Amino acid sequence: MGALPSTPRWGGDGSPEYLIGTFLGGKSFPVNSDYWHNLLELPFDLHWPANRLQHACHTFAQNNRSTRHLAKILIHLTWCLQESLSNPDVLSVASMKAVNASYISSVFLKYLIENLNSENLDDLYLSLDESETIPNNIRKDESIINMVMHAVLSYIGKVDVSPKTYLLHHELLNFMLIAMSTQLLCGPSPGPNDVHPFIDAAMSQENSLVGLVVHKLLLNYMCRPRFKSSASCTLISEENQLGVLKRVGSAAANIVLLPLSYFVNSSFEASRSQLADSSINILLILIHYRKGILVESAKNSNASVVSESFLKDETYFAENPYYKALENVRNVEFDRVDIEGNAHNGPLVRLAFASLYDTLGMCLTDETAVLLLYALVHGNSDFLEYVLVRTDIDTLLMPLLETLYDTSRRSSNQIYMVLIILLILSQDASFNASIHKLDVYLHTNCLAALANMAPHVHRLSAYASQRLVSLFEILSRKYAKLAELKNDKMQMSDSDPKDDDKLPEDTSAELHIYTDFLRIVLEILNAILTYALPMNPEVIYAIMHRQEVFQPFRNHPRFNELLENIFSVLDFFNSRMDAQKLDGEWSVEKVFQVINLNCRSWRGDGMKVSYVPGERNTDLQLNAKDAVESSV
Repeated sequence: MGALPSTPRWGGDGSPEYLIGTFLGGKSFPVNSDYWHNLLELPFDLHWPANRLQHACHTFAQNNRSTRHLAKILIHLTWCLQESLSNPDVLSVASMKAVNASYISSVFLKYLIENLNSENLDDLYLSLDESETIPNNIRKDESIINMVMHAVLSYIGKVDVSPKTYLLHHELLNFMLIAMSTQLLCGPSPGPNDVHPFIDAAMSQENSLVGLVVHKLLLNYMCRPRFKSSASCTLISEENQLGVLKRVGSAAANIVLLPLSYFVNSSFEASRSQLADSSINILLILIHYRKGILVESAKNSNASVVSESFLKDETYFAENPYYKALENVRNVEFDRVDIEGNAHNGPLVRLAFASLYDTLGMCLTDETAVLLLYALVHGNSDFLEYVLVRTDIDTLLMPLLETLYDTSRRSSNQIYMVLIILLILSQDASFNASIHKLDVYLHTNCLAALANMAPHVHRLSAYASQRLVSLFEILSRKYAKLAELKNDKMQMSDSDPKDDDKLPEDTSAELHIYTDFLRIVLEILNAILTYALPMNPEVIYAIMHRQEVFQPFRNHPRFNELLENIFSVLDFFNSRMDAQKLDGEWSVEKVFQVINLNCRSWRGDGMKVSYVPGERNTDLQLNAKDAVESSV
């Protein structure tokens, strides 16, 4: 592909090869030339290998400084978007031309940004040559960058995503990701001399448009639109394979188009909508952009050289309208601001918090979702309040905790953000109370299900048997603490009759709940020992190994009949072990030999049947019914 675009290798005058070759070449076409209409109206189906595309981009970079073709195609993108806005529901010629213009611009703008020899963005040549006749519909004082960004943001914010508009939305989001990637050319800390023309243009838009854009990007993220398209335009492909820069239908498209890999979502597992992924990336870039501004004292300094440390001290960040819009997002189902009549400092966005909450919970394994959640709970008091009053806080909490648990597969930035989110949430007393509050219905029904299955258990594993006895021990420790608190309160009341401080009702209720839990666990163990003891030696071993945990409750009025059965089993097997004449210490294997041998001779003498299969405790049935009704 070493030939120039004017050679016959580019094809005939009307072929895609010729039109693209002419766009790359050294001949400049005026912005009003019919060439641009021919270029943008033609459906492309070019499959170039990577080396040919690389050479084409290099050729374009050399010639663009004189042809200004990138600036001109951006002007046509602006015009096509303006025309498409007039009738967005129709798949018009203008909308398809806008798709082509956006796609071609993205490919070559990406190369130019990546290969700038300096931080001087004037080398992009995004203005018309002084000799160029300026069209009447372009103001002389308006920059092409401001014009195209206004058109792109207007289309994204004002036009709904539908099967007819999906393709254009997709390409415009890709274009924005590339255009705003000039931040990669600067250091990690923004300075007053940094220039990012595209994102600066986005920051200068009016508040009403900013609010529409933030609303649409969040809506795309929540709704996760996916539409199939028949369009198939590529400029690059591997041999004998489909193109990797397909417009729609390939998750790899954005990865190839984006400069480097900085703005690319590294995980597509949590969300399968490319439009949603692009939307959240753009929103995060917009809300976290900080424009450094030098205060007047530094600008007017008489010193010929201003030190770097002085510049840092005299720099402040301009207000970000997109972050302000995110702060002003309100729940569409209950807009408290409208009721109170408060004024807004910035654009107001109304959104369904319930849908946003559920979407975040579904996607929190992804870093972008974590960063968005952080921005919301940190900056939006209404959303933070909404999160704290939700009864299903585990929707967010469980994936956050999973991230902390699986630290080896997470980045340090993601873990840091999760910790900050938990820190913000834990500042609220109701949050701390709710995450430690016992779910009575959940635990009761889980234990009741185990009790129903207990008579039919055969060969329960060692781990399950040990965990069942450990569960009783854990519950007994909590019960003992609550009982001790109750006794202390009663003693204080007896010693000082004037003391009206009584045991809180919730503590008494909690003590009653743990009493019920302990009884159910004992019923589970009793059912196994009564109906399936010979088939469960591991259960016998677990009870014998931790038999001391049952001793404090032997005379408890709620547990004595159940514990009589357990101690009958313990007495039986303990006596069999005492009868063994053993040289040396007992081992696990020897204990099991005695258990297995005597299981065969077990007759259940003296066992009291306190649980009959199929005749479940009425209280548990009512609890199950209440649990279902409470969840409706």
